[in-house]
Amino acid sequence: MHLGKAIRMERIFNRNTGRAIIVPVDHGVTVGPIDGIIDMRVTVDKVAEGGANAVLMHKGLARCGHRGKGHDVGLIVHLSASTSISPYPNAKTLVASVEDAIKLGADGVSVHVNLGDEAEREMLSDMGRVATHANEWGMPLLAMVYARGPKVKDEFDMNMVRHCARVGEELGADVVKVAYTGDPDSFAKVVEACCIPVVIAGGPKLDNDRDLVKMVHDSVAAGAAGLSVGRNVFQHDEVTSLVKTLNHVVHHDMDVDEAMDVLSNGGN
Repeated sequence: MHLGKAIRMERIFNRNTGRAIIVPVDHGVTVGPIDGIIDMRVTVDKVAEGGANAVLMHKGLARCGHRGKGHDVGLIVHLSASTSISPYPNAKTLVASVEDAIKLGADGVSVHVNLGDEAEREMLSDMGRVATHANEWGMPLLAMVYARGPKVKDEFDMNMVRHCARVGEELGADVVKVAYTGDPDSFAKVVEACCIPVVIAGGPKLDNDRDLVKMVHDSVAAGAAGLSVGRNVFQHDEVTSLVKTLNHVVHHDMDVDEAMDVLSNGGN
């Protein structure tokens, strides 16, 4: 691996466990300034204090989240976007470059691809070009790949998710983010078919903390390299405590019951 890429990967992934807690806060472009991402310095400070390995955001938001003090946290700059008010919300387009991320001091870049969408061709082309460019600069690439389109009956189906992970791997990503299939046995089949780290998405806001902790625990047990979860983290009532708890699960293999006890004690 390119030395620069290896060093940057170690800023995103815990070098001892090979796992990561990534908190994406790129939702403002898609759905607007929702609760939890209004004051970005406060949000980033909370997740960093909890021990998150990296935050993921659009290029213009980095200036709003830079704190100049407190706990360090890795930065992944997201390069693609669409909005929920578009007639084609699943069609992502490039809005930033690898050079933009380098100028911001980023540790990685990310792109979003929705397989099955009518614009799949363009999104795959974008990801392929970004992967080539990122590799030239030694910049890690995280690919968010989901199955969303007219022919997709169940985006959480194991074979669909497996396909998504494989697309990210084969087109040059260094990390792939996919939907969790719902159980560790099926997700293990996703991981085994992919030679790069696989992290899970958080999806819609979950009903309770135990569901989130169990999903993270089970995915890691199945071989996932961690998580990239946004709303279920930054919209939590106690963000720092939750991230501390997820640290115990992701980096120390704590079981669900123990983790819930830790969460009830403020993450300690």
